[in-house]
Amino acid sequence: MGKRRRAVERKSVGVGNRKVHPGVLGGAAAVVVCGVGAAAFALSGGQGSEDGASVDEKPVASGPPKPAEVRSTARAFLDAWAGGDTARAAALTDDPAAAKKALTSYRKDAHLTKPRLTPGKRAGADVPFKAAATVSYEGKSKALSYESELTVVRRKSDGKTLVGWEPSVVHPELKDGDRLVTGEAGDPPIKAVDRDGAELTAAKYPSLGTVLDGLREKYGKKAGGKAGVELRVIRAERPETEKGGAGKGDDAKSTPDKTLLTLSPGTPGTLKTTFSGSLQSAAERETSKRKRAAVVVVKPSTGEILAAANSEPAGFNTALQGSIAPGSTMKVISSSLLLEKKLAGVDKKHPCPKYETYGGWKFQNDDKFQIKGGTFRASFARSCNTAFISQAKKLENDSLTRQAQEVFGLGRDNWSIGVPSFDGAVPVQSDAQMAASLIGQGGVRMNPLNMASVSATVKSGTFRQPYLVSPDIDDRELATATRKMSGSTAAALRDLMHYTAVAGTAVKPMSGLGSDTGAKTGSAEVDGQKKPNGWFTAYRGDLASAAVVQEGGHGGDSAGPVVRAMLQAGG
Repeated sequence: MGKRRRAVERKSVGVGNRKVHPGVLGGAAAVVVCGVGAAAFALSGGQGSEDGASVDEKPVASGPPKPAEVRSTARAFLDAWAGGDTARAAALTDDPAAAKKALTSYRKDAHLTKPRLTPGKRAGADVPFKAAATVSYEGKSKALSYESELTVVRRKSDGKTLVGWEPSVVHPELKDGDRLVTGEAGDPPIKAVDRDGAELTAAKYPSLGTVLDGLREKYGKKAGGKAGVELRVIRAERPETEKGGAGKGDDAKSTPDKTLLTLSPGTPGTLKTTFSGSLQSAAERETSKRKRAAVVVVKPSTGEILAAANSEPAGFNTALQGSIAPGSTMKVISSSLLLEKKLAGVDKKHPCPKYETYGGWKFQNDDKFQIKGGTFRASFARSCNTAFISQAKKLENDSLTRQAQEVFGLGRDNWSIGVPSFDGAVPVQSDAQMAASLIGQGGVRMNPLNMASVSATVKSGTFRQPYLVSPDIDDRELATATRKMSGSTAAALRDLMHYTAVAGTAVKPMSGLGSDTGAKTGSAEVDGQKKPNGWFTAYRGDLASAAVVQEGGHGGDSAGPVVRAMLQAGG
């Protein structure tokens, strides 16, 4: 019968079995009231109640949009947009105000005209479409084409189907607050070159696309170029939580603006970077073979970043900006803490039971192994979780945080590498979460850049902030650690990492790489994933590298071969 509503709101009094409004008891007046009731009934098209005071409504549609609704809604929206009827196109979305603003800007700010929007084969409520338009600005014109997608949704209040509004409908590069703008670029173009003077381009090194955008934004004017006329994505400033981990450093503001089309090229200035062309090629090759892999290579003696690559070059820059639990690679930092506090010694007896309970959580080792009567060396090499958890009760809540910040330079939000980056997070925690942080879970977050820096710090004995543009170019200050680990602690860590590389969980990836090596494997459990993220960090001579393969499983099997390839390529 559908929903029912009261057609006429009035107080009534009873007359026999009927309810009649007070004072409306005469014949003529009664006819008028009945007439009103009949009109309300007729307009609603429903069934009246016994007292004539409520009616049926047409049922409101619910559930996913039907194929015919998806097609018609998408077609109507695209036709209105292409035809220049911005108001109608916006009205066909679930956020008319935002849609109207974006579609108006499409023509007014981006100077995009004559759009041709061709829907593709729908997949459920999603409709991909091809967009082609002409960018016209001050006598210059150029064609632009790209692909995007819209999703048809059903409004709960009335069941109407609409386009679910997202800025990416206009262009896939757009997020909330971003704009498409055509005009003289605010930042002159750059010609970025590697350490040997060879040009770096996104065509040759796909993972450097967003990096080159960031370098242009920061150094375009300093490099001495002249701006051209371009269609660009102008990024909105976002809260820290939406920056993909970017911190408070002067180069960690947000994702850089992006050029989509050049009408007049301008004159680029030359900017020298620390990248190695050969290592970057190897990094691109290794990550392209895998899904969701990221790798970084740094030079321990200087902090120079030699390579950084991701499996999805056009996506988020996990290598430099990722914020992921590092798993057991964190045990390098935790070991330095235990060694300094005399809670462990390389060849001293150290407990590694099957289980260890702390803060109400029961921790265990992979496959529930144990090492009876073993040493800390054995526990580190086999990556024994309980060997670290057992020491939690002897630590302060901020012990690991201070160790990471003061010795390894992590988690202070002050790295300035030359482009947006994330310099790790080791928050102060208590109870079980504090214990979990010792094995790289809990609230600890890192990326390959951070973990490559950790290995570099162990190798050199001193934290040197990674960078890819020399601070001499802009007189910026690099981050420093407030204290240096003791020589004995550094030597012990190198001993532990080398033993792991030749006789522990890292032996397969590190086989045959020589005596001046060290490594640590890791895997980090993530809710909702069938397999953990695989991590690997290592050094060889004056190279340090780290990689993560998300959902890769054991770090030695997934991320280890990536790092091995980097160390070989640089050797």
